[in-house]
Amino acid sequence: MEKIQLTEFKKIKGISAASGLLFSKDVIFIISDNSSFLYQYVIDKDLVLKFPLVKDAKENIVKKDKPDLEAITSFGNQLFLLGSGSTDKRNTMFTLDLTNDQLQTNDLSQLYTFLREIAKLESDELNIEGAICADKTMYLFQRGNGQNSKNGIFIVPDSQERPIQYFPVTLPSLDGIETTFTDAILVDNHIYFLATAENTTSTYEDGEILGSIIGKINFQTFELEDVVVLSEHQKFEGLTLFEQKENTISFLLCEDTDKEVDYSVLYHLIIKN
Repeated sequence: MEKIQLTEFKKIKGISAASGLLFSKDVIFIISDNSSFLYQYVIDKDLVLKFPLVKDAKENIVKKDKPDLEAITSFGNQLFLLGSGSTDKRNTMFTLDLTNDQLQTNDLSQLYTFLREIAKLESDELNIEGAICADKTMYLFQRGNGQNSKNGIFIVPDSQERPIQYFPVTLPSLDGIETTFTDAILVDNHIYFLATAENTTSTYEDGEILGSIIGKINFQTFELEDVVVLSEHQKFEGLTLFEQKENTISFLLCEDTDKEVDYSVLYHLIIKN
């Protein structure tokens, strides 16, 4: 990643605390960590649509009750939205079929308990911030902003005949604080990820933001291949592929300001190889 260009893409009113996004066919699907709606931003019409994920969907849910949707990924025509698992209220996965708007809800409490066990995490340390669905397997990205700072990747096959695995990942530091995963996507044979340094040892409480990086991990070996600092004061939480050309690749990002505002800002990142 030789050269990068980061610019503001769009300030979207009516969506606060954007935590993940997915671009598909001129539509950006956006999740918020304090809302029980899935948002759809239609680019050419500058229009925001809201899809309720529960019967009495709400916005600006108080912290102790919020579903904390932090990861969004897709496979075929299905979207998967996952709670972080950092409290008992945050263990839900929503699956939306885009062909017929059929919605399924799954309780991931049992799975998340097992993930804590195999990664040797304390009860309050699990914090799933990114997800990739590939090869009939879900790759879940653990944000190591708990007491023991454990970043890692869980590999969850769709068959019980294959074991669930956990791979610890060490990420670079900013101002002496290790960065921690905030999102990840798969492009060809590489995982592109965002990570943020935040001066906290809690998966629940926010801390001082020390900056964000984007990096590239080999999908086969999980080896870290490249890292670039994006900002020394912003916390980027969502990443999606926007456009891919021969010598450039571009992404859309969303920012979590940890402030109570009624809008979200998306950014356009261009990387020249």
